[in-house]
Amino acid sequence: MNHDLSFTALVLNADPIVQSVMAILVLSSVTCWAIVVEKLVSFGRTRRSARAFEAAVKADVLLAKPGEGVQGAILAAAAREKRDGMDPGESRYEYRVRLEMVMRQAMAHQLRQLEPGLPFLATVGSAAPFVGLFGTVWGIMNSFTAIAGSNDTSLAVVAPGIAEALFATALGLVAAIPAVVLYNKFSTDLGRLAARFNAAINEAARQFSRAQHAQHATRPHAEAGQ
Repeated sequence: MNHDLSFTALVLNADPIVQSVMAILVLSSVTCWAIVVEKLVSFGRTRRSARAFEAAVKADVLLAKPGEGVQGAILAAAAREKRDGMDPGESRYEYRVRLEMVMRQAMAHQLRQLEPGLPFLATVGSAAPFVGLFGTVWGIMNSFTAIAGSNDTSLAVVAPGIAEALFATALGLVAAIPAVVLYNKFSTDLGRLAARFNAAINEAARQFSRAQHAQHATRPHAEAGQ
C-alpha cells in the first residue's frame, strides 16, 4: 500500500491534536513575520531620525531643523525646558544635566514604542520547539497504539505515522529559528539606536547650555545699559 508523504497529506492525515499543534505553529509563524515587517519599517524610520539628529548636532542647526519622530520628540522636550531658562544660581553644568535628563526621557519614551511585538518573538523562539515536540510525542504515541492494534510492524505501516508526528517538530523549528534570530537582531538594533541618540544628546545639551549661558551672561549687561 502506497502512502502519500506530501506536506498536505501529512497535515490532513495527522491526529486532531497534532493538527491543532500544527495550526498554532503556523499562526505563530505568520504573526512573527507580520511583526518583523512592521519592525523593519519602524526601525528604518528611527534610523533615519537618528541620522538626521546626528547631522543636525554636527552642523549645529538643531533649532533650524527640529525634525520629526524621535528627533522631534527630543528637541520638543529640550525646547520646553529651555523656555524655563536657567534657574537663579544654577551653573551651566547643572543646566546641561537637566537638559540631558529631559531629552533622554523623551528618547526612552519614543524607543519604548519600538518594543511591542518583541516579547512575542522571544516567546515563539523559546516555546515553539517544545510545542512542536509535544505534537511529535502525541503523534508517536498514537502511531504505536495503531501499530499494536494492527499487529503489523512493517516500515510501510510505521513510517507514515512517524512522519506525521515529526512534521510537528519541523514546524516548531521553522517558527522558532527566525523568531530567535530576528528578536536578537531587533534587540541589538534597539541598543545601538539608544547609544547613537545618547551620544547626540550629550552634544546637543552642550550646545544648548552654551547658548543659554551666553544669553544669560549678556542679559545683565543689557539691563545695566538701559
